[in-house]
Amino acid sequence: GTGRPPDTAAPGGGEVRVELRGESNPYPECPTPVACHTSTFDVAAEQCVETEEPDGTACDPGNACILGATCTAGRCRGTERVCDDGNACTTDVCNPLDGCTSVPAPPCPGDGQCQVGACDPKVGCTLAKAPDGTFCGPERGCDLADVCLDGTCQRRDPPDNFPCAAASPCQGPGKCKGSVCQRPAVTALAPDWTYDAASNGEALHDLLVGPTGDVTLVGFFVPALLDAAGPVPVRASTSGRRCMLWNDRLLCMDLPLSGQVSLLDRVTGAPRWTFDLAKARPDFTQGLTTVFMARLGVMQPDRLAALFEAYPAGTSRDTLCRQYFLVVLDAFGGMVSAQKLQDPLLAECNHPHPYGVASDAAGDLYVAFGQTQNVGAPLYPGAPTLLMAFSQDGVPRWRKTEAFAAGELAIVNGLLLNERSTQALRTQDGQAVGSQPFPRQLGRALATSGHVIPSPSEDTVAGGWTLEGYALPGLTPSWTHAFQGWPGPVAPEVRLASWPTWPGQPPETVVVGTGMDARGPVLFAVSAKDGSQVFQCPVPDAVTPAQFLELGPDSLVMMDGATTCGDCDPPFAYSQSRFRRFPIPGLKPAEEPWPGTFGGPGHDHHEDPVRGR
Repeated sequence: GTGRPPDTAAPGGGEVRVELRGESNPYPECPTPVACHTSTFDVAAEQCVETEEPDGTACDPGNACILGATCTAGRCRGTERVCDDGNACTTDVCNPLDGCTSVPAPPCPGDGQCQVGACDPKVGCTLAKAPDGTFCGPERGCDLADVCLDGTCQRRDPPDNFPCAAASPCQGPGKCKGSVCQRPAVTALAPDWTYDAASNGEALHDLLVGPTGDVTLVGFFVPALLDAAGPVPVRASTSGRRCMLWNDRLLCMDLPLSGQVSLLDRVTGAPRWTFDLAKARPDFTQGLTTVFMARLGVMQPDRLAALFEAYPAGTSRDTLCRQYFLVVLDAFGGMVSAQKLQDPLLAECNHPHPYGVASDAAGDLYVAFGQTQNVGAPLYPGAPTLLMAFSQDGVPRWRKTEAFAAGELAIVNGLLLNERSTQALRTQDGQAVGSQPFPRQLGRALATSGHVIPSPSEDTVAGGWTLEGYALPGLTPSWTHAFQGWPGPVAPEVRLASWPTWPGQPPETVVVGTGMDARGPVLFAVSAKDGSQVFQCPVPDAVTPAQFLELGPDSLVMMDGATTCGDCDPPFAYSQSRFRRFPIPGLKPAEEPWPGTFGGPGHDHHEDPVRGR
């Protein structure tokens, strides 16, 4: 504005006029606040200040299953939505994005003998007589067998053609002939779908199998490919790199160097939402050379950990210095919390990188940072490892440094397991549990409700390859399965599956993997309870075990042909791999605390509640 002071006499009788000019600047726009906070510009401090909303303020929980949400101590809290379709034979669940849905309930339990579980829609689980001929005791031969007859367990001499052994994926069921349980010849597995990325010149090296069996193929810096139904995948309408499954949708990191994460429809690729760190928090990214996604981790159905990586201000893209930002998002992509991660190890210019990300059943998050031993992807981790623990809302809990090299993390029953460690740690505080309970590194471990099962390993002393089970909670050696006569190798990637191991009996949890026996590549299944062999099936047209595998309903998808590192990050980056799907009726992904989600670069690393058998 302008101003004019009172007239004053000037020397010589004239007037002096003084003109004042000023410029007003609007208050700068403050970054998007996290839930239950406001962000306003403080004129005196000349900066944006974030404050908590008063308790009781209505808020958006970012979860369709939370009702009446209000702010409490800076967090959005509400009451859980109750879903009930009136049918006792369904499980009523609430999807944070879609609301109430109903799915078939788990099978009703029997009495362990000759009464099997049945379900009445009005009253729920009941008991019914098991089919005559169902095994019910320890005797299972063709001369004597404990079988159910009219609802009771009786020992009988089975007749010829009595089913004495369950079918395997490559062999029909056994049937009694006299005192011998005869089985048909073993046949090789046959794929019903193949996609060879090398023949198309595409750098695809990862796969995801959806709950209906749909297959998504992903590469490090290439668009996702989706197999909706037919034998040939169709290109999605949007691009992504390093994807995982969350809330029945495809969650993908950004294209290179854009700092975004998007939730996409699994089949069409249409985005449900996109979160952009630079737009949401310019106060974090201002002055930084580049911002991009580092890792994703599922914490809860309505909590997602998005870890962003950046080159510090004043550096070029060839720098080995890094900055990291942890953002917790809700199911609709809204910010629950956001923070810059700081630690002396992260300040070292040796490309510190989050090689492990996992969460427990409570939704608490654990991240393993380590230095990188090379330049350029794929990244090879070094030691030491910085472990950081956060609550489900992103509040820091504890941190510590360990001497082992960083790697993927697994969690079961309050135990934190690092891929390259021989020591289990407590999730409560990071302290060691026992003293060196594992003779070798854990590798890509699995966990049932009763056992921790490290990756298959080669016994350099006794020779040969073995798979071992350690009983929970004490992690004491429980069983060993030796791959007799196998020259190896046995692939480190294994999964837990549900499989009907005996006629008429409920399915059991088995360890599924691949290896090389004297004849060539083999798909195997081993009991997770006692390590006994369940089946072995030849895999045709392969020169190595599967480098990666995922389970679907009644199917298994294998990847081979990768030409780069599988123990780095991302595994098998830039490889032009081959993918094959094998139909295996009866095979299902197991419901266990840690059924095997290592290996894939952005897979769900979340501990499920203990539901295993």
